[in-house]
Amino acid sequence: MICSIRARVHAIPWLALLMSLPSACDSGPPPRDLDLPPRAPNAIGGEGLAAHLQGMELADREEQVYREFTAGNVPSWFRRLRPVTVERSIDGTEHQVTFWVAPDYLAVGSDEDYLHVPLSPQTAQRIADLLDASLPTPFMVDQVWRAAGSRLAPQRIPPQDSVQSVRTVGHFVRHTSVIQGQRMLKHVSPDAFVAGHKKDIVLSPEVQANPGNVAVYGMHGTDGTPTQGLSATGRSEWVYYNHGVRLVDRRILVDGVEEDLVQLLRDPALARLLSTVGPLERPRYPTDPPPPDGKQ
Repeated sequence: MICSIRARVHAIPWLALLMSLPSACDSGPPPRDLDLPPRAPNAIGGEGLAAHLQGMELADREEQVYREFTAGNVPSWFRRLRPVTVERSIDGTEHQVTFWVAPDYLAVGSDEDYLHVPLSPQTAQRIADLLDASLPTPFMVDQVWRAAGSRLAPQRIPPQDSVQSVRTVGHFVRHTSVIQGQRMLKHVSPDAFVAGHKKDIVLSPEVQANPGNVAVYGMHGTDGTPTQGLSATGRSEWVYYNHGVRLVDRRILVDGVEEDLVQLLRDPALARLLSTVGPLERPRYPTDPPPPDGKQ
């Protein structure tokens, strides 16, 4: 049965009573997988990809990553989306919202040999569009951290020869290695639902006020406090090693009814279910290539 959450925001008493009755949705959210082709047996691994990307211009590097991702060159554990369920209230009415997210930040390669690849928001949005997905809001990032079965502590890697080195493939490799080392020490299985180790590229009204910038948030400490508050001061072409892309399926459940995340975030009333920064007139980034920013 298809109905609209908009009717329930202003629910009349008999409808509130009807909503309290058991339904098929009480059985829990079903699993979901990313719609990607199988990984080819001869696909390049993370180590080989990093060597190939070294020295490329940003646009060329990201186009290569996009091609690898769309060809299915991702670890098997990255494909299974995990449900996150939250309780929210609008004007005194309680609602339950479930959204599905990737279990970790975007990675390219095999299960054993992969590279976490930070991306510009433009390329992140292209990948999200390909999979009928979205990027999260800061509120959703908080909920992902709370729902994650394993939480990794943020690890900072200082610049090496220059401040710009934190935007190089070499730093991407080092940060991936640090994350993998932390997983080994904590005995975190490859398919675990993890959070805390990167700053998310997020949706925010601040981006609309600052065209060409990227909004980041997260990298939660062990107490749940984000070490990076919401910031949209960085340029979109400044792709830092600790930025991460967490994909969110656009199909969400609101009180057991399927809704579109993007449409919900546009709605002045309903956006409050998954956003604390207000509705988003345009809950996405442009997909034009980022400006050139030198070799990486």
